[in-house]
Amino acid sequence: MQDPSNPFAVRLDAVTKQFGSQTAVDDLYLKIPRGSISGVIGPNGSGKTTTIRLILRIYQPDVGTVEVLGAQGQRIADDRIGYLPEERGLYHRMKVRSVLRFFGRLKGIASPDATIDQWLDRLAAREWDTKRIDQLSKGMAQKIQFIAAVMGNPQLVILDEPFSGLDPVAMEVLKDAVLWLRDQGTTVLLSTHDMEIAERLCDRFVMIYRGRKVLDGTLAEIRQSYGRPEVRVRMASGEQPDCRSLPGVRAVLPHGPMFDVSLDSYDSRASLLAHLAKQGDIEHFESVQPSLHDIFVRIARPAPEDQGE
Repeated sequence: MQDPSNPFAVRLDAVTKQFGSQTAVDDLYLKIPRGSISGVIGPNGSGKTTTIRLILRIYQPDVGTVEVLGAQGQRIADDRIGYLPEERGLYHRMKVRSVLRFFGRLKGIASPDATIDQWLDRLAAREWDTKRIDQLSKGMAQKIQFIAAVMGNPQLVILDEPFSGLDPVAMEVLKDAVLWLRDQGTTVLLSTHDMEIAERLCDRFVMIYRGRKVLDGTLAEIRQSYGRPEVRVRMASGEQPDCRSLPGVRAVLPHGPMFDVSLDSYDSRASLLAHLAKQGDIEHFESVQPSLHDIFVRIARPAPEDQGE
């Protein structure tokens, strides 16, 4: 049973994990609200996988505490947690229904067929239930692995790159399934490099970089902290706007058929608009906010001194 007095499904308090001389997670504080979809993002080697394995209790912290669904110090994850690993683990020579029955019984479901039917229907995969796993496309196998992770009705679901290899239609089907889980009260922890799908799905985000937490909040909160005043412009002539020398303009960069003008402050927009109007007709003038992708790259892009010659 969930404890209504505890609003967090996951809490990491001052957690550090080292492997030899390498610090994978460094003094990490993390709170994942119950009933939310929380995105865990970061470049390769940032500490995301180690963090997930700490939550799953595959690893134990060297320092600090890990609390999952109100419990601390357990050596293994229990059936209240569903996990879709990035490296898939289905039995290739088994048929779909057989492998899902196997996973269902591991989760304590004595008669899993009704649950299997519901999930196969929800993911538009019923016609594949008698096929062997090695006969499935990568995307279809992904759906079956997802069902195996969630069919036990877990309170916490951890999804590691769940949309990898899916075509746009299958991606929408799986996205809707993740939203349905959230609407049923399930807490979802989503690790992904796809910033666009993360923006569409997640209620909040945590970014881990070099073992430390560098972002934590809703997209609106993150944009407020990391956003820069920027205007997207297109002149009727199609030419780059001549405004680099205008006070308050930091940079002008191409963005497809338009140009992004970075400003020192939002107050500079009016003077920029007046300046451009003297140059000719303006077809587009729009204040823009940075995407999660833009913020991710801004934080994680190597500094010049790290890139070598």
